[in-house]
Amino acid sequence: MKALYETTIINTGGRQGEVYSEDNIFNLDVAKPAALGGDSTTATNPEQLFAAGYSACFNSALELVLERDKVTVDRSEVRATISLMGDKENGGVKLAAKLEVIIEGISDGKKHEYVEQAHQYCPYSKAVKDSIDVEIVVL
Repeated sequence: MKALYETTIINTGGRQGEVYSEDNIFNLDVAKPAALGGDSTTATNPEQLFAAGYSACFNSALELVLERDKVTVDRSEVRATISLMGDKENGGVKLAAKLEVIIEGISDGKKHEYVEQAHQYCPYSKAVKDSIDVEIVVL
Protein backbone atom coordinates (compact mmCIF):
# COMPACT_ATOMS: atom_id res chain seq x y z
CA MET A 1 0.00 0.00 0.00
CA LYS A 2 1.29 3.46 -0.88
CA ALA A 3 1.98 5.87 1.99
CA LEU A 4 -0.46 8.77 2.29
CA TYR A 5 2.30 10.89 3.84
CA GLU A 6 5.74 10.33 5.24
CA THR A 7 8.44 12.42 6.81
CA THR A 8 11.94 11.82 8.05
CA ILE A 9 13.48 13.36 11.15
CA ILE A 10 17.18 12.97 11.89
CA ASN A 11 18.76 13.00 15.35
CA THR A 12 22.36 13.64 16.18
CA GLY A 13 23.63 13.48 19.75
CA GLY A 14 20.77 11.49 21.29
CA ARG A 15 19.21 13.35 24.24
CA GLN A 16 21.99 15.98 24.07
CA GLY A 17 21.77 16.89 20.42
CA GLU A 18 19.30 18.01 17.81
CA VAL A 19 16.44 16.75 15.69
CA TYR A 20 15.81 18.11 12.22
CA SER A 21 14.01 17.36 8.98
CA GLU A 22 15.83 16.83 5.72
CA ASP A 23 14.26 20.02 4.33
CA ASN A 24 15.24 21.99 7.50
CA ILE A 25 11.66 23.15 8.13
CA PHE A 26 11.78 21.34 11.49
CA ASN A 27 14.87 21.90 13.65
CA LEU A 28 15.00 21.66 17.44
CA ASP A 29 17.67 21.23 20.08
CA VAL A 30 17.21 18.20 22.31
CA ALA A 31 18.37 18.01 25.92
CA LYS A 32 17.98 15.69 28.88
CA PRO A 33 15.36 17.16 31.25
CA ALA A 34 16.55 18.44 34.62
CA ALA A 35 14.45 15.71 36.28
CA LEU A 36 16.72 13.15 34.60
CA GLY A 37 19.95 14.89 35.55
CA GLY A 38 20.18 17.37 32.69
CA ASP A 39 20.56 21.12 32.85
CA SER A 40 17.59 23.48 32.90
CA THR A 41 17.15 24.51 29.29
CA THR A 42 14.59 25.51 26.69
CA ALA A 43 15.52 22.52 24.49
CA THR A 44 12.89 19.85 23.95
CA ASN A 45 13.09 16.13 24.72
CA PRO A 46 11.67 12.96 23.17
CA GLU A 47 8.78 12.77 25.63
CA GLN A 48 7.64 16.32 24.78
CA LEU A 49 7.85 15.55 21.08
CA PHE A 50 5.78 12.39 21.54
CA ALA A 51 3.21 14.25 23.66
CA ALA A 52 2.92 16.96 21.00
CA GLY A 53 2.39 14.44 18.23
CA TYR A 54 -0.06 12.28 20.17
CA SER A 55 -2.21 15.21 21.35
CA ALA A 56 -2.40 16.73 17.85
CA CYS A 57 -3.13 13.40 16.18
CA PHE A 58 -5.77 12.38 18.73
CA ASN A 59 -7.54 15.74 18.51
CA SER A 60 -7.51 15.49 14.71
CA ALA A 61 -9.02 12.00 14.94
CA LEU A 62 -11.67 13.37 17.30
CA GLU A 63 -12.50 16.21 14.91
CA LEU A 64 -12.76 13.72 12.05
CA VAL A 65 -15.23 11.40 13.81
CA LEU A 66 -17.31 14.40 14.90
CA GLU A 67 -17.31 15.79 11.37
CA ARG A 68 -18.21 12.40 9.93
CA ASP A 69 -21.37 12.43 12.07
CA LYS A 70 -22.00 16.11 11.30
CA VAL A 71 -21.62 17.03 14.98
CA THR A 72 -20.52 20.56 15.77
CA VAL A 73 -18.83 21.28 19.08
CA ASP A 74 -17.78 24.56 20.64
CA ARG A 75 -14.24 23.41 21.31
CA SER A 76 -12.07 20.33 21.74
CA GLU A 77 -8.74 20.05 23.48
CA VAL A 78 -6.42 17.12 24.13
CA ARG A 79 -3.72 17.29 26.80
CA ALA A 80 -1.21 14.44 26.46
CA THR A 81 1.06 13.63 29.38
CA ILE A 82 3.87 11.23 28.55
CA SER A 83 5.68 9.63 31.48
CA LEU A 84 9.01 7.87 31.47
CA MET A 85 8.60 4.99 33.92
CA GLY A 86 10.94 2.41 35.40
CA ASP A 87 10.50 -1.00 33.77
CA LYS A 88 10.63 -3.77 36.39
CA GLU A 89 10.68 -6.40 33.65
CA ASN A 90 14.18 -5.56 32.41
CA GLY A 91 15.43 -2.77 34.66
CA GLY A 92 15.15 -0.22 31.87
CA VAL A 93 12.52 2.41 31.19
CA LYS A 94 9.19 2.50 29.38
CA LEU A 95 6.54 5.03 28.42
CA ALA A 96 3.03 5.62 29.72
CA ALA A 97 0.48 8.08 28.37
CA LYS A 98 -2.46 9.97 29.82
CA LEU A 99 -4.85 11.81 27.51
CA GLU A 100 -7.21 14.37 29.02
CA VAL A 101 -9.91 15.25 26.52
CA ILE A 102 -12.19 18.28 26.75
CA ILE A 103 -15.15 18.60 24.42
CA GLU A 104 -17.50 21.53 24.87
CA GLY A 105 -20.96 21.60 23.37
CA ILE A 106 -22.21 17.98 23.56
CA SER A 107 -23.58 15.71 26.30
CA ASP A 108 -21.27 13.70 28.56
CA GLY A 109 -22.47 10.42 27.06
CA LYS A 110 -21.69 11.59 23.55
CA LYS A 111 -18.27 12.87 24.67
CA HIS A 112 -17.29 9.37 25.82
CA GLU A 113 -18.65 7.80 22.64
CA TYR A 114 -16.69 10.11 20.35
CA VAL A 115 -13.50 9.89 22.41
CA GLU A 116 -13.62 6.08 22.14
CA GLN A 117 -14.17 6.33 18.38
CA ALA A 118 -11.21 8.72 18.11
CA HIS A 119 -9.06 6.31 20.13
CA GLN A 120 -9.91 3.50 17.70
CA TYR A 121 -9.14 5.74 14.68
CA CYS A 122 -6.03 7.64 15.84
CA PRO A 123 -2.80 6.31 14.27
CA TYR A 124 -0.85 7.06 17.47
CA SER A 125 -3.34 5.09 19.56
CA LYS A 126 -3.04 2.21 17.12
CA ALA A 127 0.77 2.40 17.23
CA VAL A 128 0.98 2.18 21.03
CA LYS A 129 -1.85 -0.33 21.52
CA ASP A 130 -0.67 -3.17 23.74
CA SER A 131 2.80 -1.62 24.10
CA ILE A 132 2.29 1.23 26.61
CA ASP A 133 -0.35 2.01 29.19
CA VAL A 134 -2.75 4.69 27.92
CA GLU A 135 -5.21 6.30 30.31
CA ILE A 136 -7.97 8.42 28.78
CA VAL A 137 -9.88 10.90 30.92
CA VAL A 138 -12.88 12.71 29.43
CA LEU A 139 -13.47 16.06 31.10
